[in-house]
Amino acid sequence: MKQYSLFLVFILFNSCQYFDKQVPSEKELLQKELKSINWKEVDEYPSVVDCDKIEDKKQRQQCFFEVLTQLIQEKLCNDTLAMLYPELDTIEVKVTVFPNATMKFEPQFPKDSVAYDTVKIDSILKARLVDFPKINPAIKRGLPVKTQFILPVILKVE
Repeated sequence: MKQYSLFLVFILFNSCQYFDKQVPSEKELLQKELKSINWKEVDEYPSVVDCDKIEDKKQRQQCFFEVLTQLIQEKLCNDTLAMLYPELDTIEVKVTVFPNATMKFEPQFPKDSVAYDTVKIDSILKARLVDFPKINPAIKRGLPVKTQFILPVILKVE
């Protein structure tokens, strides 16, 4: 009987070490979760009402880019940009869609470009690129997030 009770004490004493496992802290768990998230991609891209009914994620993204590009082209069509810079047929515009559904537009020029008055072009974009339809911001893990992308906008169609 002594052997049996000694054996039980040995088992109980050694089994306690199984309960000594360290439980990760909230910070550790949060850091692990944050590292596992791909912050370069969103769950849902920004969208407009016309594209919301499209189920496929890539097709909805393509629809949004096409609608936005068309709207920008219409707003800049026959504008002073064409008169000021007749050689300028395409302009790249960096579009930022904020979580509150507001947008910001910035012209993008090659680093060595001195042929254009970037301040003047930027002011033309700010004056013309207003009154867009409601934009739904991108969604990441159920929350609206800021997104940026560059759209090539054709100014001259021949």
